[in-house]
Amino acid sequence: MGSLGIIIFLIILGILLFLVEFLIVPGITIAGIGGAISTITGIVLAFYYHGPKTGLIVLISTAVLIGLTAVFMLKAGTWKRLMLNTSIEGKVDFVKKDENRIKMGDKGKTITRLNPMGKIMVENEYYEAKAMDKLIKQNTEVEIVKIESNKLIVKPIKSE
Repeated sequence: MGSLGIIIFLIILGILLFLVEFLIVPGITIAGIGGAISTITGIVLAFYYHGPKTGLIVLISTAVLIGLTAVFMLKAGTWKRLMLNTSIEGKVDFVKKDENRIKMGDKGKTITRLNPMGKIMVENEYYEAKAMDKLIKQNTEVEIVKIESNKLIVKPIKSE
């Protein structure tokens, strides 16, 4: 139990699981937790079965290996290949009370579900909107009841 082969296997498994965590499944998932448990277990086994000298060598080696892996990934541009590089071209018009482009009582249609925020279309233009009191489904006819700092407060015309 405690052979160096098992310790090395656990540490390499831990580093591979960390890579899976960072590259494939970002967030705190089972891969990251498993990587931490595997790496820590390998280091603890090195201290327990082979003494403090070997334990420190394994600990320092693991830290250096993790650091080198991170540096290599940053320099190799791995992150750039995995990142989303698209930009969003759409925009939502801003509303000001004194422009008179849109006014209370105007009618429109929800483009997205208002949960409570979303997009509506009024006179062939998109606007940011907020549901007045309840969620409003997509493609529902709405009426503007208030204009409030860049967004429209709306209510459904028909009861859902």
